[in-house]
Amino acid sequence: MYKNKLTLKILFFLISTDILETFTQYCFKRSAMPQSDVFISNFSDLLIFIKPIIGSGFLWMAFLSTLLAFVIWSSILSKIDLSVAVPIASSSYILVPLVSIFFLGEEMAWLDWAGISFILAGVIIVSSSTKKEKIIIP
Repeated sequence: MYKNKLTLKILFFLISTDILETFTQYCFKRSAMPQSDVFISNFSDLLIFIKPIIGSGFLWMAFLSTLLAFVIWSSILSKIDLSVAVPIASSSYILVPLVSIFFLGEEMAWLDWAGISFILAGVIIVSSSTKKEKIIIP
């Protein structure tokens, strides 16, 4: 059974989940950055690492963003097939590295860009497929 086809509204919500996922990852990274010099080797170190993070506004924004993405994602999955939604919603694999470069000053190797290019090609192929065939397994 196939669900309704991909509409512009559903595509907008898919893009929204990608943006929210990217924002979530950025916020998690920002909340952990001040603790980059803490090495966790025991439970005490873990507490030392976690304590400042819990008070970070970035952590709480990440949690709220995750919750909102969950609500939108659940709505999307009630309208279209999972096999269509997931590949289209994979653009966060492209957005996260771009945000990392521009807002966190991280660097990427050419091999990383090659992998991102393959992901982008897959997203384009899957999102542009309009014909679905039933596969009957004997």
